Amino acid sequence: MADTSNIKEHMNIVGADGVHLGTVDHMDGDRIKMTKNDSPSTKDGKGAKHHYIPAGLIAEVEGDTVRLSATAQNAQDMFETAE
Repeated sequence: MADTSNIKEHMNIVGADGVHLGTVDHMDGDRIKMTKNDSPSTKDGKGAKHHYIPAGLIAEVEGDTVRLSATAQNAQDMFETAE
């Protein structure tokens, strides 16, 4: 697992394939909490949620980017959600 001490608010999160996955809200234990901005709302306009990514998926932290070891789609399939 990569060093998570350099992960800061508003950093970009990209998959191993270079596809943008989201934006860091903050570290929450051993997970990255992502901002709601990258979460789609439901048809009624509600439902945007924070998503969490396990820190074990972090390949490296470089500049303002957190790069994952999984593709964006694979990481999205592993999302945990919260209200």
